[in-house]
Amino acid sequence: MAQWKKDKIQRENGEMVDAQFPVIVSASRSTDIPAFYADWFFHRLKIGYSAWRNPFNGVNSYVSYKETRFIVFWSKNPKPLLQHLDYLKERDINCYIQYTLNDYVTEGLERGVPSVEERIETFKTLVERLGKGRVVWRFDPLILTDKISIDDLLHKIENIGNQLVGYTEKLVFSFADIVTYKKVKSNLEKNKINYSDWTSEQMTEFARRLVELNKAKGWNYVLATCGEAANLDGIEHNHCVDDTLMICFAYKDKKLMDFLGVEIHNIENSLFGAEPIPADAIMLNAHQYAIKKKNNADKGQRIACGCMVSKDIGEYNTCPHLCEYCYANTSKEAAVRNWKSHKENALSENITGK
Repeated sequence: MAQWKKDKIQRENGEMVDAQFPVIVSASRSTDIPAFYADWFFHRLKIGYSAWRNPFNGVNSYVSYKETRFIVFWSKNPKPLLQHLDYLKERDINCYIQYTLNDYVTEGLERGVPSVEERIETFKTLVERLGKGRVVWRFDPLILTDKISIDDLLHKIENIGNQLVGYTEKLVFSFADIVTYKKVKSNLEKNKINYSDWTSEQMTEFARRLVELNKAKGWNYVLATCGEAANLDGIEHNHCVDDTLMICFAYKDKKLMDFLGVEIHNIENSLFGAEPIPADAIMLNAHQYAIKKKNNADKGQRIACGCMVSKDIGEYNTCPHLCEYCYANTSKEAAVRNWKSHKENALSENITGK
């Protein structure tokens, strides 16, 4: 498993403290940094570090960005990133975006996000700026309620999928696991959402029909699940923090490739033709391929999670999207309190400004 460098850094107040120096940053599974905290994050990136406050004991730990080579952004509204992308280029830091683009407008499950139309336009604009493949479409989670059926979900996906043709290559989804996640169950019940858990039969039916829809519409999207143990025909298991994507986008970054344990090979031709290319090779272009020489999997994640190791810099109870099913907020009130606290000290070391 990859290990970050650890060393001392100097805080803005002059104090010397221990810090991690991650090469891969996740921003963030815990809150929507692009939507609400983009200015804060890029300010901290320029300063060179940020802090994360432990919610149980109130103690800060510190993250230095000195060694950071790649950032994976997670968001339901990454539009605020647009004004900051040039800075990433200046720093020669690569990125891609896990863009959760759902449609629960009629049911009011995501009242804090812009309209579907606006979010689709943001998706397209980001692809035009970053390049195809760097904005990954997620319809996540898939929720069944007394007002949302499998038919409804497929109709919603079809509507968005038709509009993203040419802008994405993949659709990532997960089935809402309500019983396992107490926060989700509590939030749905507090918000009087009559949900039902997915059965294995329903998952199989949904997957079959999604594969058929993908073929019938000619989308040819790669279909993949996030954190799902079930093996479904025609559906891959996703790696959301994905070293293969990083290799494809940043193979010229030697520091990153060394960290990932990657070898770059040239395709040699001779009188007898090209040398055989290994089955596990990652094709980079017509003349080069990459080979991963080590396992970068994050053993600290759920068993079914396919992500590689990264440092998540977000904090729970800070997302003011206030989605009815949220897994990251204990309550809407806590999220709003922390959002207000952030705005009072918006460039503080940590998200909440405390």
